[in-house]
Amino acid sequence: MIAFVGLGNPGKEYEKTRHNVGFMTIDELSKKWDIPLNQSKFHGQFGTGFVSGQKVLLVKPLTYMNLSGECVRPLMDYYDIPLEHLKVIYDDLDLPTGRIRLRTKGSAGGHNGIKSLIQHLGSPEFDRFRIGIGRPQNGMKVVDYVLGRFSEEEQPDIASAIQASVEACEAALTKPFLEVMNDFNKKV
Repeated sequence: MIAFVGLGNPGKEYEKTRHNVGFMTIDELSKKWDIPLNQSKFHGQFGTGFVSGQKVLLVKPLTYMNLSGECVRPLMDYYDIPLEHLKVIYDDLDLPTGRIRLRTKGSAGGHNGIKSLIQHLGSPEFDRFRIGIGRPQNGMKVVDYVLGRFSEEEQPDIASAIQASVEACEAALTKPFLEVMNDFNKKV
């Protein structure tokens, strides 16, 4: 089984915010793969299905971003998913808005959701789909920025990035992740 986890915050007030691009991507995968997120357990909303001959788990932790590991670790244990089958989708301040970047491992880079995952999983070695949200301008606080919604001008770039992330997730079902990473990281 391959687990795709989108990081974000639950609740209407956080829908379509920069910090929720992981949730948005999981929602798109859910539609495209016809895997409803109709199960709740371990502080998460999730669904399972088969895509390209692979059993897939789609997950949206409902613990709030900073506690994402509290959902993901128990789900991985419950479904006996090895770390190399975990794919995490999340926002990244260090990438320009609309850019995606895939990585096989690394530090949390200041992202509290990733920090929680590393802490609960005991390892930073899991595949990542980073979606650029850019940095705040004009002295805006980071917390206000990530919890804010995309501007009208940013929306086409984010829609394209989410679509590219969906395509990368699909590719990760049938190709080695390093190959997928090389294919998608060179796209601009």
